[in-house]
Amino acid sequence: MRRILLCCWLWAAGAAGLSAHEVRPAYLELRQTGAETYEVFWKVPGQGDDLRLGIYVELPADVTRLAPPRAAMTNNAFTERWTVRRPGGLAGATIQIAGLNATMTDVLVRLERLDGSAQVTRLTPAAPSFKVEAAPGGLEVARTFTVLGIEHILAGIDHLLFVLGLLIITGGGWRLVKTVTAFTVSHSLTLTAATLGWVHVPPPPVEAVIALSIVFVAAEIIRRQRGVEGITARAPWVVAFSFGLMHGLGFAGGLSEAGLPAGHIPSALLFFSLGVETGHFLFIAAVLALIAAGRWLVSRFRPSGLSPQLSTGLRLLPPYAIGSVAMFWVIQRLGTF
Repeated sequence: MRRILLCCWLWAAGAAGLSAHEVRPAYLELRQTGAETYEVFWKVPGQGDDLRLGIYVELPADVTRLAPPRAAMTNNAFTERWTVRRPGGLAGATIQIAGLNATMTDVLVRLERLDGSAQVTRLTPAAPSFKVEAAPGGLEVARTFTVLGIEHILAGIDHLLFVLGLLIITGGGWRLVKTVTAFTVSHSLTLTAATLGWVHVPPPPVEAVIALSIVFVAAEIIRRQRGVEGITARAPWVVAFSFGLMHGLGFAGGLSEAGLPAGHIPSALLFFSLGVETGHFLFIAAVLALIAAGRWLVSRFRPSGLSPQLSTGLRLLPPYAIGSVAMFWVIQRLGTF
């Protein structure tokens, strides 16, 4: 048992450098101010010591800069603003991010037209360019926001650990489906409210409560394994719904980075939520596959089964590991208040 607890502590220490949402995409915004003029905002993740990621915006050759760019380095991010003109506007033009194919970073792009409509897309190292459309397409919005939702949840370690805790305490099956459904309903409510500006809560308290929710579920798992049925074991959907309200506020941060395309706000919210849920179930499927593989290996190489001491230790390992990492996040995030 002491060895197992030591492994938990080492795992938590190794995760000390982790924080939720470590994947930081670059962001390009082009806002049309006239028939042929645009304001450009370019934000690139910093690399520390006033260094930036080496990716650059390449506009068409017939684009003219109207003023020198205004650059700044703040909060470990490089930002640059400038104004451009192109005869006839940017519709039909191809914009490329030079150097993106040599990185592991994505770029979120938002182009806002004079009529308030917007084109939102995501560039990757494999697809570092896009064509400016005359009007946003509903299919593109659906695809972009679904992928954005999937990537947001798969990069959100804290949200995944909460879902993992629910999986462990429910044991899977219909209890898990109903619990995740309650989580979906609750976080969709606050996601919508926060994204539309109806509710505003500062991010630091939200992130701290999200981490605390993981600690709570991990403690409930340990209590149950000791024979004490807590509220999460008795009514997991209640806990999932309650904490899901705070997780929804956390999801809203990722959606706000991309912005909502005018004329497609309901569909963007819908497909982002569907992407988040798709990510949830992809994660659950992966965990269940690992559990099944582990059981098969044990039955193959240890037909007599595991000793009671080892079996108990293996059951305690996940909640202690989850709780240790989450408690580190609680302390870390309280320090940002």
